[in-house]
Parts: sequence; structure tokens; C-alpha cells
Amino acid sequence: MDGYLDKTPMPLRQRLEDIVNLTDDFCDKHLTDDYKVCCRKMAVALGQKTAPLERGSPASWACGIAYAAGWVNFLTDPNNSPHLRAEDIAQGFGVSMATMQAKAKVIRETLQLTGDHPDYRLPNKVEDNPLAWMAEVNGIPVDLRHAPRAWQEKAYRQGIIPYIPADRRRRGTK
Repeated sequence: MDGYLDKTPMPLRQRLEDIVNLTDDFCDKHLTDDYKVCCRKMAVALGQKTAPLERGSPASWACGIAYAAGWVNFLTDPNNSPHLRAEDIAQGFGVSMATMQAKAKVIRETLQLTGDHPDYRLPNKVEDNPLAWMAEVNGIPVDLRHAPRAWQEKAYRQGIIPYIPADRRRRGTK
């Protein structure tokens, strides 16, 4: 995500850099590189919106971003790895639960987030998520992981699926 500040309006650049430095540090200590990328992507998207990033502390926005990224990827579910409790996220940024939840709500509304949102889903969650592979064909939902290759190629070109499963398996990755 080098150059992420290039897309940010000038008045927000330093503020966004402060926020991203906080999320990067938190992800390095408690999460993964995939979460770091996800948080950066959310921060950049917020910098493109008219989100009120100018108000509130960078720590509160960073915490809200980390919590929103975790919400999309079910970070608080103890069956997931990594897993963090909401309280641990708030404590990690030194902000209250109420502040974290308020910022996360603004972020969810501004970015129109849903649980397992395709733009912010972690890469390791894609393979096993049927929603990432579903398309409607003649009014019938179809899991494109099991569709003919020609259908998969067309869906990939249209941005409907993240990759062609057979190509990923051939390279030895999941």
C-alpha cells in the first residue's frame, strides 16, 4: 500500500498517516499483515470520503478502524484465529469501548460495511466463504468454484470472483 497518501486530500494526509501508524503498530503486535493491509485500505477509503476524520483523536479513529476490520472478519469470534475480544482492541489503543464502538459505527455507515464485506475480507477467508463465489445464473444461485472454467473466467474478468480456483491450486496455494 505504498503511496496510500497520494489519494488522500492534502489537509488529511498527516492525520491519515498518524491513524495508519497506530493501526500498523496494533496489527504488528496483535494481529496479522493481512489485517494491517485491511486497516490501511479502510483508512484510505475513509480519507476519500467526507468522513469526519478531523474530529476526534487519531487513536479513536485507529481503534474504530481496527474494530471495523475485525467486525467484517469476525475477529471477536473465539473460533477464529487470530481472535481478540472487543475490550482488548479498545484497551490496545487506550480508548473506551463506547468511543471505539461509536467510531466503528461511523466507519461501517460511511463505507457501507457488511459482515464479510468483499472489499475488506481477509484473503485467507475467501476460499472457504461461499458468498465470495456465488453468482446467479438464469435465476439460480451457483457456487462458481464448481462451475465450468469458462464461467469462472468470465466471472473473474467481471470481478465477481476473486480468482480462478484451479489456477490457485496449480501454484500450490490454497
